[in-house]
Amino acid sequence: MTVRVEVPSAMLQWARARSGIDDDTWATRFPRFDTWVAGESNPTLRQLQEFARRTYTPVGFFFLDEPPTENIPVPDFRTIGDRPVAGPITANLLDTLYICLARQEWYRDSQLLNGERPLEFVGTATLQTPTVQAAASMREQLAWTPRLRERLTSWDAALTALRENSEAAGVLVMISGIVGSNTRRKLAPEEFRGFALADPFAALVFVNGADSKAAQVFTLAHELAHLWLGSTALSDVDPMSARSFDEERWCNQVAAELLVPMDEFESAFDDAGDLRSQLQPLAERFRVSTQVILGRIRETGTLSWDQFMTELRIEQERVAAIVAEGASGGNYYATKPVQVGKRFARELIASTIEGQTTYTEAFRLLGVKKTSTFEGLGQQLGVL
Repeated sequence: MTVRVEVPSAMLQWARARSGIDDDTWATRFPRFDTWVAGESNPTLRQLQEFARRTYTPVGFFFLDEPPTENIPVPDFRTIGDRPVAGPITANLLDTLYICLARQEWYRDSQLLNGERPLEFVGTATLQTPTVQAAASMREQLAWTPRLRERLTSWDAALTALRENSEAAGVLVMISGIVGSNTRRKLAPEEFRGFALADPFAALVFVNGADSKAAQVFTLAHELAHLWLGSTALSDVDPMSARSFDEERWCNQVAAELLVPMDEFESAFDDAGDLRSQLQPLAERFRVSTQVILGRIRETGTLSWDQFMTELRIEQERVAAIVAEGASGGNYYATKPVQVGKRFARELIASTIEGQTTYTEAFRLLGVKKTSTFEGLGQQLGVL
């Protein structure tokens, strides 16, 4: 006898919104969905279990009368327009947060067990700290000098340099465009750009790697600014968020000053010249996005807020088409350490080899399934 399960349509629609799956993929993957929502038919128990698995939803949720309230476990500074984000939180975002929280917990315990000292810069700033002063502190700690920037030949090189310098300073930096190791679960920059998990023993920054390289550079700087405040936060690094939240505005200003020092920018920008013709050259000089350059131009008083937003939308539309070109996953052993964080991976692999951490836990935190893969990562990172 075939057992069919009556599921409230609201629960089915909630699972769809929460899954983060795009419309084209959804139509192919779930051809019976519309009939279930309309009440024309009900899924079998096996179909419901498969639907739950493929939408990353606990199957027990479908036996509720209405969707549960899921809360993001960190302060949320994202906005749509000028309002905080509402509606279902995708499983992709939640799972990414929980993966990083688990990694942070392991790393903190490891640091304490080994008697490591806390990071001195975490929590050294407040919202009253002048942004130029905070940026100077970050520049010194991260060794982010004009001479270094002059040697960077691309945005990819800039991102690599800032990531490596941040990890050398003690920060766990993870950059990925997918959930864990699942290449089918792509993260959407429209949902979030990154987050910071502040902890003096395990300061962690995650950057959405599905974004453009230029945008990732600024996101990394922005999330690092949160660490200087000693604050944990989920961000979209959007100008409207900065208008809604003082902390986001402060972090945006500090990140901009770190990457594009105003005194240097003013000498490079011709406020009497054509604005659009200067965007790309200035972006290439400072290795940031043209959108960051627009923000600096606005701060000089050349653009009003409305003019800035108009120009910003033009740039966002232009850049949106470029982001898709980074679809290739590249070499696994080069990509994976960046996704999980090289500093974290080295510590975890070394701890496992020494017998302090089980292979089961290491595989779970790294998102690997085979010993050969684990050993390959160890060799890539110089641990084995």
